[in-house]
Amino acid sequence: MAEMTSEERILRVLQRKEPDRVPHFEWLVDRRVREVLCPHCKSPHEFAERMGHDAIIAELNYKKERIGHNRWLSEWGFITQDTPEEHGIEVESPIKTMADFEQFTPPDPHLPERFTAVEAALEKYTGDKAVIVHLNDVFSLPRYLMGMQDLLMAIVLDPELVKALVDLSVDINLKLAKELVDRGVKIVYTGDDIAYNKGLLMSPKHFRELLYPGFYRVIQGFKELGLYVIKHTDGNLWAIMDLLVASGIDCLDPIDPLAGMDLGEVKSKYGDRIALKGNVDCADLMTFGTPEEVVEATKVALRQGMPGGGYILSSSNSIHSAVKPENYAAMLQTLHEYGSYA
Repeated sequence: MAEMTSEERILRVLQRKEPDRVPHFEWLVDRRVREVLCPHCKSPHEFAERMGHDAIIAELNYKKERIGHNRWLSEWGFITQDTPEEHGIEVESPIKTMADFEQFTPPDPHLPERFTAVEAALEKYTGDKAVIVHLNDVFSLPRYLMGMQDLLMAIVLDPELVKALVDLSVDINLKLAKELVDRGVKIVYTGDDIAYNKGLLMSPKHFRELLYPGFYRVIQGFKELGLYVIKHTDGNLWAIMDLLVASGIDCLDPIDPLAGMDLGEVKSKYGDRIALKGNVDCADLMTFGTPEEVVEATKVALRQGMPGGGYILSSSNSIHSAVKPENYAAMLQTLHEYGSYA
């Protein structure tokens, strides 16, 4: 098979076909890992280039204002606090009641400056690497606007407020998606985590009744615009796997091994309907294990994911700050040696 561009390789996988080799990219590689493996890299995009990733992850631009030593007020109205990681955490949120929601004005999804980073990535990488843009579906935005604890309580005590927040998230993200398509974007991913190691963050019943109608609507809306959609969520998803697949997603990530999501089993049951991305354990193995152990786990992932195509090798979430750089390097070297379909 002739060598493909990275963009061709990713698109072929999302069509559940065999590329020339298994592609790879990560949603995030922490700067401490980047600096060890790629000294003097100036940005995550430069790291992805120099390390041979098949995709570039592009983010929308939202303003934030410093309101303290390590706190920032987002354009969305929530406050984040810096952490030792590259991403802060939400510590205050603007919505607690329906009255708060009714007075809330979201950021304008049509502002041209919202898309400057995406446009720059498209200009530089289109035709070479896949440019994948981060959007949301139905959980992250409500979580930002209410806070995790209050949102989970509202799922039980104030379902109408939850439905209103879900509808807001769907409407905003479909408008953003239309702007992205007009600029030439082909692939989006939604990063809304809805589960943990033992199951969903809410009951399957509440997911089906409050979240899934909006989830289905936003995924179908993305598809109607012509986008490929990668759905990211950690955790044990078995209770809703059929629903996720039926929504029309093109790919599921990261098939979390510590949560009981066996890649081979997911491939056997759903590989004819969705592509898969994952699932070398980054929480335990890549953090505390040896390169030799990572090599063996990567070989297992390739054996389970590769047959018939439709597979992207990656970590089980991201290359966070505690991942040993030598373990990530071992995963990449193993992919290089064993990931070809030739």
